[in-house]
Amino acid sequence: MGFELSHFADIAKMSRAAWQRGMESPFQGEADVVAKTRGPPSTRASLRRDLLGLGLAEGSTVLVHSSLSALGYVVGGAETVVLALEDALGESGTLMMPAYSLSAPDPENWRHPPVPESWWETIRGEWPPFDRYLSPALRLGAIAETFRHQRGTGRSENPSNSFCARGPDARTILDNHALDDSLGESSPLGKLYAHGGSVLLLGVDHSSNSSLHLAEYRAQWPGKRWGRPLKARMVRGESVVEVLLRDLELNSDDFSRLGEDFEKETGSVRTGLVGTGVGRLMDQHALVDFAVPWIEKHRIPA
Repeated sequence: MGFELSHFADIAKMSRAAWQRGMESPFQGEADVVAKTRGPPSTRASLRRDLLGLGLAEGSTVLVHSSLSALGYVVGGAETVVLALEDALGESGTLMMPAYSLSAPDPENWRHPPVPESWWETIRGEWPPFDRYLSPALRLGAIAETFRHQRGTGRSENPSNSFCARGPDARTILDNHALDDSLGESSPLGKLYAHGGSVLLLGVDHSSNSSLHLAEYRAQWPGKRWGRPLKARMVRGESVVEVLLRDLELNSDDFSRLGEDFEKETGSVRTGLVGTGVGRLMDQHALVDFAVPWIEKHRIPA
């Protein structure tokens, strides 16, 4: 039994009543985007034109980090953005997005927000196992989460730093994602590098640019160290298994500055409007090769 027009009328009345009581409307976020959008709304066709104008090539393999709200009002929202990306890449292109999840929770280190110490063991013991079909992506936005649900999209099997991909090269990129060094050489990031892929930032800056973590694995600096092993559970076939994860202590605090220097010093980032947001398209090879010596130069002990 589907929605009828009366249901939408009821929702509108509830929203209006909430606003009159000084509460935030459930549609307030969308209303804010409408108010901030200058010019016509973006569509699947207009976004495709923007992406091709930016330099996204048919048949290429690209890793996308995104913010839907930064693109202005998009007719159809996140679904439209995914379809426009796939239209631009064509059937011979491969689309890739992060799908990080919290399947190895360590509440002792949680700060945003912290939880009571009396909860720690319950959280560790009761957190659901990682299931690549079920576990949600963590704080990556509506576009990445919508893409994760699309028919034909695959997901790598890593309880903390999985990626999703769809297209001819998806399996090559996603298969055999190591449990350790999860953003290193044998990760989808390392395979994208070997494949000669690209990175596209849609409405976000380099602080969200996960390929810079691959540079962290390759770089050497005085404060580089490995985190303590973490236990995680994950679904394999019909069973749940316990695995041990060990990874580099990653730090993205300087990624914005690193990315700005990369743009200024190389001039190799193509920028342009996608919707009403800024798109940044770059070769992942060039990005990582620049970032390794940059990290080694700038990450010095305080």
